Amino acid sequence: MILDFNGVNFAYGNHKILDQSDFSMAEGEFAYLVGKSGCGKSTFLQLCYFNLLPQSGEIKICGFSAKDASQKSIPQLRQKLGVVFQDFKLLSDRTVFENLSYILEINGYPRKKIRNRVEAVLSDLGLLHLKNAFPKTLSGGEQQRTAIGRAIVNEPLLVIADEPTGNLDPATSEEIISIFESINRKGTAILLATHNYDIIDTKGRIYKLEDGKIGRVKIKS
Repeated sequence: MILDFNGVNFAYGNHKILDQSDFSMAEGEFAYLVGKSGCGKSTFLQLCYFNLLPQSGEIKICGFSAKDASQKSIPQLRQKLGVVFQDFKLLSDRTVFENLSYILEINGYPRKKIRNRVEAVLSDLGLLHLKNAFPKTLSGGEQQRTAIGRAIVNEPLLVIADEPTGNLDPATSEEIISIFESINRKGTAILLATHNYDIIDTKGRIYKLEDGKIGRVKIKS
């Protein structure tokens, strides 16, 4: 399993987000996480990349254990992950190209490989002509594609996406989901949280977070 929750508990005060929760994902899987607003989807995703740690229970992801999380191991884990944030979190003072390239720079990639890899990703996402543009000049869809590019530029095993279509119109949302499906077909696992059932492709597994538990659900197509 690329991701495994075993008896995980997490709460904010008396508000339980996870209550003895189990969850697992296989390599290359595409999983949707649904649930009503405020149920804790974003908290769950933060647990997946060790931005938060469980109060009890065990989380293992890409061979790393939350019990052994440290200042050294967490950056190593995140080299194997890509995260697409709900509010993009693009660096406003860097170009589209630089928003992707710095991920590879901090991991010690040589300059030529950085240029080739970033330009290949931007080309796949239809952004190569915007490589010198700054985020504030981009449309919402272009910003989201840039955020996706940043998440996949280091060829992660798993991409975690938090409401990636939340601020987009239906046509752009459909385009973004198609991009994630294309990434998944190349072997990268995808965990995508959403409250918008309209974007869900029933070919993926669908899980619901409710009352502290995560269970698989079926949605009629």
